[in-house]
Amino acid sequence: MQITTEGAVYTCLGIGALLAAALPRLLSRLPVSVPIVFLAAGVVLYLTPLPLPAFDPVADRVWVHHLTELCVIVSLMGAGLAINRPFGRRSWAAAWRLLGLAMPLTIGATALAAWALLGWPVSVALLVAAALAPTDPVLASEVRVGEPTADKEDEDEVRFALTSEAGLNDGLAFPFVLAALALAAAGNDWTGGWMVHWVWSDVLVRISVGVAAGLAMGFLLGRLLFRSRATSLRLAEQGEGFVALAATFLAYGLTEALHGYGFLAVFVTACALRKSEHSHGYQRVMHAFVEQIERLLMALLLFALGACVASGGLAALTWQGAAVGVLLLLVVRPVSGWLAQVRGPGRPHERAATAFFGIRGIGSFFYLAYACGEGDFGRYEREMWAVVVFAVLISVVLHGITAAPVTTYLDRRSTREPPRRTGTRRGVGTRGG
Repeated sequence: MQITTEGAVYTCLGIGALLAAALPRLLSRLPVSVPIVFLAAGVVLYLTPLPLPAFDPVADRVWVHHLTELCVIVSLMGAGLAINRPFGRRSWAAAWRLLGLAMPLTIGATALAAWALLGWPVSVALLVAAALAPTDPVLASEVRVGEPTADKEDEDEVRFALTSEAGLNDGLAFPFVLAALALAAAGNDWTGGWMVHWVWSDVLVRISVGVAAGLAMGFLLGRLLFRSRATSLRLAEQGEGFVALAATFLAYGLTEALHGYGFLAVFVTACALRKSEHSHGYQRVMHAFVEQIERLLMALLLFALGACVASGGLAALTWQGAAVGVLLLLVVRPVSGWLAQVRGPGRPHERAATAFFGIRGIGSFFYLAYACGEGDFGRYEREMWAVVVFAVLISVVLHGITAAPVTTYLDRRSTREPPRRTGTRRGVGTRGG
């Protein structure tokens, strides 16, 4: 009896869902991450004779665009709900440094490497650099803050820095992607009038709209969920976790309709919603729900990445393209991350860990799929995808293997060293408090 494609797909989905539930506990003390397992499963299954559908990110760009978009916004909501530390200039100093210094340095150095090694036009090099710049909120679960707690100081510097960076830089990388599109449309001419429009519209206006919409949505939803005069609308008392999805979709959809950055708005909404009732148990209910959805989407997308690799997704990769990915992960991000934190919060070993764990992932696929749908990069498209897939593949393996031992080492050191305070705790504690 022949196995049908439909049967094979649903069987794989069922096994994947079970593994997504079981693997976090099974692998908690091993130097292997959940993303590595799903990536390997995708490679292995697509090397078998099972009648699984072919996967090509170029041909299947539309669904790659929307599925990665969904995964990122769900992850951003979960990251924002999990952060315990109150928002502030000093308390969030690590995030501001990573966003304001590390990300632009990473984009510039990566674009320069791609231009020099691959001979790409500046617009193409800038696009790949911008797509690979954000620290991914989806695949960084091992080095991300855990579930919400009532203690506002119950977060270590490394996990807080990486979570806050991942929450904000997915939105703040968008202007650089749009700059690459504008530069490509202008024939790689830097002297055109597009730069004025880019600075005003794509940087100032759209970021402002994203932040303002997120704050407004978080405030309104906080009033509705926790303090509505109508008992039937005080949804926090009903304990329905899927309301977090409503907040995610509303913040993203309305902000995009207003031509702001929806990624930024979702994270800001989550932070504002958390601030509205910081210690309420419903925060944990919402976070748990979106974390489950995120884990399922992550499993599906990592399986697809493995399928892409097994189906020849790296066929267009040259040694120069591979060198760009290796330089990004082993040189550019660690150096720029370290420079951004000079004289910043945290001890030297904490700053080193933060600089190293610039995990690349699902957001990079979204940005590249989005840009390829908006601009004409035809002759470079497959090579761009090969470089991005390779960089994410290496990041999943490298950071997945090192996350558990490094965080265990940091946690052990924190128990031997007294915490240092500058408005918030600096020592490294257990994940999630």
